Amino acid sequence: MTKDALVSAFAGESMAHMRYLYFADVAEKEGFKNVARLFRAIAYAEQVHASNHFRALRDLDVDEKAVAGAPFGPGNTLKNLELAIRGEEFEVKEMYPVYLEVARFQGEKEAEVSFRYALEAEKIHAQMYREAKSYVEKGQDLPLDGKKIWICPVCGHTYIGEEPPEKCPVCGAPREKYVGF
Repeated sequence: MTKDALVSAFAGESMAHMRYLYFADVAEKEGFKNVARLFRAIAYAEQVHASNHFRALRDLDVDEKAVAGAPFGPGNTLKNLELAIRGEEFEVKEMYPVYLEVARFQGEKEAEVSFRYALEAEKIHAQMYREAKSYVEKGQDLPLDGKKIWICPVCGHTYIGEEPPEKCPVCGAPREKYVGF
C-alpha cells in the first residue's frame, strides 16, 4: 500500500509542478509578476516532493500505472489560483494524512518522512495561494515588497522574506541550502 501511495504522490506532485509552471506563464502575461514568481517557486517545491517520493521507490524495478487526481481546466490567473488552492487543500486534508498513516502502519520510514515533508509544505502553499487570490480578486499583484520566496531543497518548506530561516523548521536544513525566487 505504501508503494502505491508513493507512486500516486509522485504522479500528483509531478503534475502539480507542471501545472504551476503553466499557471506562472499565464500570470506573467496578465501582469501578475509576483504571483508568477509564487507559482514558479512552489513548482520547485513540488519538484522537491516528487523527487523525494521517487527516491523512496528506488528498490522497484517494474512498470507502474500511476493514478493521481488533479484539478484540471486552466484559465486566467484567478481561476488558476482557485485550482491550485483546491489541489493543495486536497493534499492537506485527505491525501497526505492517509498516506502518512499507511507508511507508519507499514513501518516505511523513508516514505513517512517524504509524506510528512510534503504535508507540511502543502499547508503553507494553500495559505500562500489563498493570500495571492485575495489580491488578484481586486486586480492587484501579490505585494512582496522586494522579498524573495525561499524553498528548502530538502523538504520543500516555503517561506517569504528577505532571508530564509536560519534552519528549516521542517527538516533542519541550514539557511545556505534554501533556493530563492
